[in-house]
Amino acid sequence: MATFEKLASLPEDEIDVGLGTILLARDVYPDLDIERTLARFDELAAPLQELRVDGHPLAQASLTLQAEHLREHLHVACGFNGNESDYYDPRNSLISDVLERKLGIPITLSVVYCEVAKRLGVRARGVSFPGHFLVRLDSAHEHEKGRQPVLVDPFFGCRILGPKELAELHAKVMGDAPIAPEALAPASGRAILHRILVNLRAVYLARNDIARAMLTIDRILCLTPNATEPLRERGLLSARLGSREQALADLERFLELAPQAEDAAQIRERLAELKKASAPLN
Repeated sequence: MATFEKLASLPEDEIDVGLGTILLARDVYPDLDIERTLARFDELAAPLQELRVDGHPLAQASLTLQAEHLREHLHVACGFNGNESDYYDPRNSLISDVLERKLGIPITLSVVYCEVAKRLGVRARGVSFPGHFLVRLDSAHEHEKGRQPVLVDPFFGCRILGPKELAELHAKVMGDAPIAPEALAPASGRAILHRILVNLRAVYLARNDIARAMLTIDRILCLTPNATEPLRERGLLSARLGSREQALADLERFLELAPQAEDAAQIRERLAELKKASAPLN
């Protein structure tokens, strides 16, 4: 049976993002049917599999035509939209809810877009653009690899972003700084799942849903076992919840990995308090 722990342990090029998002949704919906949910991507792609552009499958069309047909299908026909009215609803980060409600945030709508595109032979990949996740379309043909990618915003109607729109979007977060090449680079599967989890963690903490926040931190550490910030956060939350052994293990590991951290002195003090509190009475 597929588990998130198994998926997280795979090499980067073997991580299935669509499956990963379903496994994360199953943390909230334990009875979620994985195969049935995966089949939703197939069903969404099916109407475009018969499409012909100048007599050829969509994957052989220009990148702009690929993007336009995907926009017409996913946004116009199917009704996928960004949830502007309730952006921080946790359901926006759970792919089963996104598929059902056709509402999401940039990153989950991008996952839907890329999973549908993949089934059509269209090369679409997520982009961790500053402050707003995007999708880039590239040619799948070897002789066309030098062509400029087409950038798409699945949150706002799957619109194509030209240089002007990209610059305006970038300026909202980065001011007058130029767009760095890495801002438009394809994101790895691990990075996409990590960003979804970071979003969920923030939403749960804002709602004081500590149990689910802790589970998202567990998942983050499955993906990035030696990441210091989630170790520190889980350690402090564990201490708050009375889970001393977990708190001690995480905070000690944090100091081992980041002995010069800005708050290292405070963490050492907290560790000392926890050790004192757990010491047997004489």
